[in-house]
Amino acid sequence: MTIPFWCLFVLIFFPYALSSLGGYIRIKTFGKYDNKQPRAQAALLDGVGARVYAAQQNLWESIIIFSMAVFAAHFSGADVEKSALAAIVFMAMRIIHAGAYVLNQDIVRSLAFSVGYGCCIWLFVLAIQAA
Repeated sequence: MTIPFWCLFVLIFFPYALSSLGGYIRIKTFGKYDNKQPRAQAALLDGVGARVYAAQQNLWESIIIFSMAVFAAHFSGADVEKSALAAIVFMAMRIIHAGAYVLNQDIVRSLAFSVGYGCCIWLFVLAIQAA
């Protein structure tokens, strides 16, 4: 398995870590986790709880784009080392992004998002160049 696929594999577990943190915050805030209507309860969150939930949702969304970029690069035969670097940087940026989201650091969060998105574009460009 290539490094970009390993990065994808690791990243798919990261939203669950954020979900666990969010569950802890919900229990602390509301006295329980509402498993019957978790999205309704999440809508009631504010502050750090709302940011953890938003970070989790944003990570799910970014994994979709990253997955497509990884598959495009892999199946086109893109440069392995450059693809690996793009994937590692993307993964690092997503971790920084989530941390910045939780800590309410909007500028760092936006920069991490932009660099991470750029890595996805880079993977697509590598795929195009290889085709």
